[in-house]
Amino acid sequence: MDPFSPLTAGDLELPNRVVMAPMTRLRADEKGVPGALIAEHYAQRASLGLIISEGVFPSAESKGYAGQPGIETAEQAEGWRVVADAVHAAGGRIVMQIMNAGRVSHTAITGTDRIVAPSAIAIDGEVRVPGDDKARFPVPHALTTEELAVVRDEFVAAARRAVDAGFDGVEVHSANGYLLHEFLSPVSNVRTDAYGGSPAARAAFPIEVTRAIADEIGAGRVGIRISPSHNIQDVLETDADDVRATYEALVDGLAPLGLSYLSVLHAEPAGELVQDLRSRFGGVLIANSGFGSPTTRDEVRSLIADGHADAVAVGRPVMANPDLVERWQGGHPENELDQATVYASGAEGYTDYERLSA
Repeated sequence: MDPFSPLTAGDLELPNRVVMAPMTRLRADEKGVPGALIAEHYAQRASLGLIISEGVFPSAESKGYAGQPGIETAEQAEGWRVVADAVHAAGGRIVMQIMNAGRVSHTAITGTDRIVAPSAIAIDGEVRVPGDDKARFPVPHALTTEELAVVRDEFVAAARRAVDAGFDGVEVHSANGYLLHEFLSPVSNVRTDAYGGSPAARAAFPIEVTRAIADEIGAGRVGIRISPSHNIQDVLETDADDVRATYEALVDGLAPLGLSYLSVLHAEPAGELVQDLRSRFGGVLIANSGFGSPTTRDEVRSLIADGHADAVAVGRPVMANPDLVERWQGGHPENELDQATVYASGAEGYTDYERLSA
């Protein structure tokens, strides 16, 4: 199989298998509304098989970063409609990653009186808050069973707003140390109710959220992202046996839903764990190996040709090369990423990377 061949992923029809990985860029306004610059950024990358948006917060309490866009209000949804329209006008496909940051935040960022998590365990470290200052991560509020139902419904409402705004689907963010990932780890989740303890119990809430979204908008328009053994933001998964049991329980719960895809961020996408999860899932696997170094064209070709992935999500090369598909197809050199502008504001390092001449 070739990276530039088409792929059907549930209800999504991809013209090629090179996917834009979700990447936080912090270009929304102070109200979390995506503007014209964000629309231009995504539309420039429309030739990729699929665009997965940056993580978008479904409620104020779930916001993780200043400059992060949301999908809670009508104004935010209208901003995203402009983005979706721009991507579609350029011939692309885009899904929205819905992200509850959980304890990876601060009340100075959310504007609420608390941050939330599975358990009242703070991250050991500092977070950047508005004003370019730093503060210790606060101890989060441990969500009650009743509050979990509210969080689930916020995810569902966000998914509905996304597709009503013209998005082709959504991705459930259950990776990178944020709320749903926090439920999966026995270090960040020490609950003693139905959502904590055993691997199956820790996997229950991410499954519940994903099932509810699939029921609302159709499973063929829903993907999920996971990052087993990522060990990030104090969501530690160091026991290999527990990791396997937890993620097997998770994927076994997801498999019957008929989702569009499973996206796995892991240092060894061709390794036994990821391939076992792929087999259990029984559907499209989007692999993402971009930990220490950017994903290369040769790696993408190998993963797909060797049958280890159906598609590959690419991060940093897509930031610097809006026409990455054309560059890889034609064997053209790539632009270098300007690291200093990744989380900056404005167009520099966001919409001004050089593209190939027509």
